[in-house]
Amino acid sequence: MSLLIAGSIATDHLMSFNGKFSDSLVVDQLDKLSVSFLVDDLEIRRGGVAPNMCFGLGRLGLRSVLVGAAGEDFTDYRSWLERHNVDCASVHISETRHTARFMCTTDTAMAQFATFYAGAMTEARLIELAPIVERVGEPEYVLIGADDPEAMRQHTHECRQRGYPFIADTSQQLAYSDGELIRDLIEGAALLFSNEYESHMIEAKTGWSTEDILGRVGIQVTTLGARGVQVRGRDIDDFELPAVTGVEPVEPTGVGDAFRAGFLGALARDLSLERAAQVGCVLAAYVLETVGTQDYDFTPDEFAVRVAKEYGEQAGTEVADRW
Repeated sequence: MSLLIAGSIATDHLMSFNGKFSDSLVVDQLDKLSVSFLVDDLEIRRGGVAPNMCFGLGRLGLRSVLVGAAGEDFTDYRSWLERHNVDCASVHISETRHTARFMCTTDTAMAQFATFYAGAMTEARLIELAPIVERVGEPEYVLIGADDPEAMRQHTHECRQRGYPFIADTSQQLAYSDGELIRDLIEGAALLFSNEYESHMIEAKTGWSTEDILGRVGIQVTTLGARGVQVRGRDIDDFELPAVTGVEPVEPTGVGDAFRAGFLGALARDLSLERAAQVGCVLAAYVLETVGTQDYDFTPDEFAVRVAKEYGEQAGTEVADRW
């Protein structure tokens, strides 16, 4: 069994603004918006939702398969990922476009302005999943993350046609997707990942209620920022879990990707949904405390100790036993 992680592959350009964006915005003049922010620093880091998740799974000792499109400038990034236990053999390399770029500025309140250049990502629609499955074996899950919208649609259709269990993680593409596309990407998913704002956007754009969504997916996992995470499903007892305490936030980019990696990593180790949410929250905390989405580090013992500190000795013991 394998984990296929499909989504954007990108380079992150991360900047910090020593102030609050809200102080520069005039609500009744937003239709004339023209502002510039003087930033204090620039960090160029590896990113993209799919590599971020694959890296997190690798840190948890699991080898996942990266599914996405990149440019010929992907060589160094590929080497980095392969050194961190990521299977990059199925990455499509564009002959004409650069790897996608994510450019993001974060203020002191952790609010963000971001711009995304798709580049080679637009060729992700050329990737077929069946040859990848033939190479690596039947997937435990295919996670379909934010990517070229047509690629997301095609991957979702192929999963339905071939019977691959899939996870819907529309995230950043929600803003650009209409209700028809969102409904198509969600229907029949084993899991649906979103943050709290995205969950409301899904309901608004699809016209589905919370109950309608739960009638179409197995489990809905909604991250709640500093309040933690909510897990709901048709055949489970719903629960909410608090986030990790004592975290000093440095840079929020990639936190959601880390949560997803931790959640999936725990499920792959046959841990419960509650443990999966706890592992996801702890992995997310490591990213929030670090500049860069793939620049955190820990030993298995350190990770288990942190789980135990936050969620109890039993949780820490179960996590330690599976890693």
